[in-house]
Amino acid sequence: MLLAQTNTEVYLFDIKKVDGKTEIVNPRNISNNEGYDNQPSFYDENTILFSSTRNGQTDIAKYDIKSGKRVWVTDTPQGSEYSPIKIPGKNSASSIRVDTTGLQLLYEYSVWDGTYTELLKDLKVGYHVWYDKNTVVSSVLVDDRMDLVISNLADGTHRTVQGNVGRSLHRIPDSNRMSFISKENEEWEIRSLNPISGEIKKIATIFENIDDICWLAKDAIIAANNKILMQINPETKKEWGRFLRLERKGINNISRIAVSPNGRYLSLVVEQAPAGVVQNQLDAYNARDIEAFLNTYSDDIQVFNFPNELNYTGKDKMRENYTTFFDATPDLNCEIKNRIVIGNKVIDKERVTANGSTFSAVAIYEVENGKIAKVTFIR
Repeated sequence: MLLAQTNTEVYLFDIKKVDGKTEIVNPRNISNNEGYDNQPSFYDENTILFSSTRNGQTDIAKYDIKSGKRVWVTDTPQGSEYSPIKIPGKNSASSIRVDTTGLQLLYEYSVWDGTYTELLKDLKVGYHVWYDKNTVVSSVLVDDRMDLVISNLADGTHRTVQGNVGRSLHRIPDSNRMSFISKENEEWEIRSLNPISGEIKKIATIFENIDDICWLAKDAIIAANNKILMQINPETKKEWGRFLRLERKGINNISRIAVSPNGRYLSLVVEQAPAGVVQNQLDAYNARDIEAFLNTYSDDIQVFNFPNELNYTGKDKMRENYTTFFDATPDLNCEIKNRIVIGNKVIDKERVTANGSTFSAVAIYEVENGKIAKVTFIR
């Protein structure tokens, strides 16, 4: 469940209302990291928490939307953290930690210094959501399924209210109910739960047994289906319709979805294809953002002049070259005139403006394990 990790990235979008219609604009990759980046949640209206892999482990990262800065909340050599979520009324977040021993439990972490405390003993929590600071609703691993469990931290009690549920757990906006996906029947259903009484109601049938949903508003649910977000308004319309198709090349397989408390931002997890890695590199190049630019390259990057003349090797040399170049070139801009993708190779025909001059170039990028491992320039 938590250990099947792919090369995923966390994206952030702005939600705009134009002539009464919702538009999703301004996509940016906020993780930009090799390997597994997943499970975003909004700590507040300006802060996102997500799980991110570094140095062979998965830690909690915190991203500030206004500044665009990312910091690490945890550094836990004995385990990895997943699904970080703010605990109501506290300056802390809860997260599932999988230790190197295989132990999997829910912990509370300070968002300031990463210190932690065990929350639920002997429950192998897969996913969770908070009702209030003392009540947590979890998908708990039992044999080969997950069951829905309500836990009261004040008295230490646990109630299993349904078997065989999914991973999407959410608080329904402007409501005292939570939503979950029931997998009891052949057709999966979105259902609501009152964590106090235990009452469960059906909301809608989920199309194609999709496992990732989120509430866009109190009367609107969105669900992920490859490059498409689908929407349903269960109170007024019983059929799912297309909400958004992501046209950005290099983005595939949308999974986890989160919406900010003020409804201004949408966060998605996507699989990063080679074209997406190269596009991130181009965006950082045009922004003259040296850290974001270097983050798209492997540590032992090889840079060639066509056909096979090695120019230099290594990210340290690349940093030296491009830091000077970025600082000295305020009008820097690269426009892609044509792009061809063949397997892990991305071939860009470019029009570059630098220090008042414009010239054409061709770059051949080779992407391995989510990073550009080789680039060959034809000038």
